[in-house]
Amino acid sequence: MRALPISFALTLSSFLAPAQERGHVPTAEELAKLPPDGGPEFNRLAFEKSPYLLQHARNPVKWFPWGPAAFEKASKEDKPIFLSIGYSTCHWCHVMEHESFEDAEVAALMNAHYVCIKVDREERPDVDQVYMSVTQAMTGSGGWPMTVVMTPDKKPFFAGTYFPKRGDQGRPGMMELLPRLAEAWKTERQGVVGHAEKIVAAMRESGAKTGGAALDVALLERAFLELEARFDAREGGFGGAPKFPTPHNLRFLLREHARGRSNALPLVELTLAKMARGGMHDQLGGGFHRYSTDRAWLVPHFEKMLYDQALLALAYQDAWVVTRKAEYREVAEDVLAYVQRELLSPEGGFLSAEDADSAGEEGQFYVWTPPELDGVLGAEEGAVFARIFGVHASGNAPDHEGRPTGKSILHLTADWPELARSTGIAEPELRKRMALARGKLFDAREKRVRPFKDDKVLTDWNGLAIAAFASAARAFDRPDHARTAHRAAEFVLTRLRDDKGRLLKRYRAGEAALPAVLDDYAFLVWGLLELHATELDPRWLAEALRLDAEMTARFADTANGGYFLSAADGEALFLRGKEFYDGALPSGNSIAASNSLRLAHLTGDPAHAERARKTLAAGSREITRSPSAFTQAMLALDFEVGPSSEVVISGAPEAEDTRALLREVRARFLPRTVVLLRAPGDDVPLLKLAPFTKELTRLDGHATAYFCRDFTCQAPTIDPAALGKLLDGR
Repeated sequence: MRALPISFALTLSSFLAPAQERGHVPTAEELAKLPPDGGPEFNRLAFEKSPYLLQHARNPVKWFPWGPAAFEKASKEDKPIFLSIGYSTCHWCHVMEHESFEDAEVAALMNAHYVCIKVDREERPDVDQVYMSVTQAMTGSGGWPMTVVMTPDKKPFFAGTYFPKRGDQGRPGMMELLPRLAEAWKTERQGVVGHAEKIVAAMRESGAKTGGAALDVALLERAFLELEARFDAREGGFGGAPKFPTPHNLRFLLREHARGRSNALPLVELTLAKMARGGMHDQLGGGFHRYSTDRAWLVPHFEKMLYDQALLALAYQDAWVVTRKAEYREVAEDVLAYVQRELLSPEGGFLSAEDADSAGEEGQFYVWTPPELDGVLGAEEGAVFARIFGVHASGNAPDHEGRPTGKSILHLTADWPELARSTGIAEPELRKRMALARGKLFDAREKRVRPFKDDKVLTDWNGLAIAAFASAARAFDRPDHARTAHRAAEFVLTRLRDDKGRLLKRYRAGEAALPAVLDDYAFLVWGLLELHATELDPRWLAEALRLDAEMTARFADTANGGYFLSAADGEALFLRGKEFYDGALPSGNSIAASNSLRLAHLTGDPAHAERARKTLAAGSREITRSPSAFTQAMLALDFEVGPSSEVVISGAPEAEDTRALLREVRARFLPRTVVLLRAPGDDVPLLKLAPFTKELTRLDGHATAYFCRDFTCQAPTIDPAALGKLLDGR
């Protein structure tokens, strides 16, 4: 829960069992023998696939998964619903489970007065989005675990986040709340139901407001100025603690730099450097933790999410293409290596996350003491490593009162040239020695109890990872990254579809299930467009167009523009949410608008561009209030206002002259440029997808580049250097 300091978790979690140790999950044979309610040892969650729900399968609370059975029971027994929403790697969800849901006293109250439902927010983002909007409206903030009490017909009348078992320091506890709300349901029913109706009416009224403001190039400047005003000139990033990476902020600033704003790039570079050197970056195993609890990127919340890895890899890739500074490529490759090692399933899909907790303590897997370093590296090398990576006797991972714990989070205490000067060791030699030391410590760390791994495969997060690997393949000339992206795309398109060909949300333990939402479609289309840009195989463009059309048919708001999170034929909730805010994850609407603009230029069909404009216009009322909170939408707007360009290379895919022209394109940062490969012949798949390429054939048998910018085309060229001049605007 964001409102509480995560450093508190370093001590509080000491009495918690890690997720994988909380109880035996029944085998398939055992499940077959259980009654529908799970019997005396389990509850109904034992039959679920979600790792989060399975973590609660042995709670004494008689949990239901979200579904008709729970609501029918609540209606029949005239009980309110107690809804708890979280996710498997959520630390405070674990805390509330241990304090309350595993507690016999609390469970007795919940079972007596409520029908209790558990929801994995990552499996049901549509449910989460609706009730999170309620929680934020009622309390002024949100977070997980989320707690909502509502009528049997799903209308909320109470909402909050984490609650301890008993009240403390003004925060009510479960033992006080549960009887109070139950009594109100019995004795003040008219007032409770009236309150719920007012909440629903207010939420519907708020959700109906849309559009009304112009989006133009001036809004890009406003977004930049807002970010600049919040920029932390000492530590990078925006604002104070806690500090979130928000990669789309950085990618937006890189596009502002490309527009000629000279003061944009320093903001990006300082932020990327500080994040890479900090404790939020896993200095041994690669990848990034969720966010930093302090201003200096030192003390992280230790969970690792697939989406953070994908989005940060994209930001570091962009920075490398812009600056060609080796450290940015190193970090991007480090992130992707972590994902391949820890989050890539044998089947080719990407797993979701790793927990913050291990061995009963948050961050225990990642922290070190000087004696532990010496035991692995020896006293002399251990001392050097401790100096470089900030390990000392008092530690830097404080408890909730700021007292030293003796444990240290690894971080680079300075940049490498300064470290070389301070140690008197030549930089190449120092880097070599520290790389060897990190390898030894990594091997030693692997013997520790690992954090719990959430092994479900989510369609939307896989779309992001496909985009990251495909983009890296182009940027770094890494065909192996393209193969990883290709295999993941095949997995999603094969395994995460129903018998009608529609996308599904989640795959786990051989089962694909749950309805896909907007983000699943939009993020996967993004991944496929990046894969097309890398492999230039028209198949991926065709798949992207098919999914985009299905998304439009099922999710588009035809009256007001933009897209709803849930499908028109999906489960009816009291509010059909539509999200534009670009938070830790960019919104599905922002990505959909970006995709539509790319598709317009790739196919020559202006209907895609018009749909993108309507999507952005639908969110304009919110976006224009604070454009820096919508930086993925700003990326779409950046493409829309241009200048944008198309490059069609006509040539044999494997021919060297074709590759030479492609290298010229890929050597540059061209965020508003699309590329097509027009293979020889009059009956090639691309011609059906992009008919305008029909006449764009090779000149005298040589690979030929056709370049157009803002609807003006230049003379075709077979010379890579001449193409480079066109790309550079010369």
